[in-house]
Amino acid sequence: MPLRRRGGGDMEDAMFNDTSSPLALLRSRRSGKPRDLAAPGPDDAQLRAMLEIATRTPDHGKLAPWRFVIVGADQRDALAELLERAYRAEKPDAGRLEIEAMHQFAHQAPSLVVALSAPVEPSKIPLWEQQLSAGAAVMNLLHAAHAMGFAGGWLTGWPSFSDMVRDAFGKPSERIAGFVFIGTPSRPLEERPRPEYDDVVSNWVI
Repeated sequence: MPLRRRGGGDMEDAMFNDTSSPLALLRSRRSGKPRDLAAPGPDDAQLRAMLEIATRTPDHGKLAPWRFVIVGADQRDALAELLERAYRAEKPDAGRLEIEAMHQFAHQAPSLVVALSAPVEPSKIPLWEQQLSAGAAVMNLLHAAHAMGFAGGWLTGWPSFSDMVRDAFGKPSERIAGFVFIGTPSRPLEERPRPEYDDVVSNWVI
């Protein structure tokens, strides 16, 4: 079914952004492949609203153990150059296709937010709980993007585990939780297989 934009940024698709109820919206959320996310992306006000919603996440101790860095459209070439430098530093024998993949990664989708796990240490709140909060914040961002009529794709891959890339966005004590690409689906989103309820949910047996 072709996608078509309505007023307010909503997208119509057989199973995409069902706004008939809050639960329907949650049930219809799907990730978009960043390479398939096209313009228009969120404007500055929309992206700010998404990120404000992202911060409304469970956060034991009120530590805000996460940060978001917006990579502007005019900064994508610089990001691609960073990824190439970092990749060549780690893999000096990298081939052309590997380098092209780094450039393609940097130029996907109209909007990009780098999510950082930024634990507060020392703290009585366990590191694991702070990392879980960072993941929840990213999920909130994806839900907000979906609710505003866009699709988001949360990628990690090699760039998320490179110290050189991390240092360009944060401190050594931080980690890249992922690159969140946001835009308008250029093709119908595919529904991925979901686990069977009984395979992942059970009642506690004493």
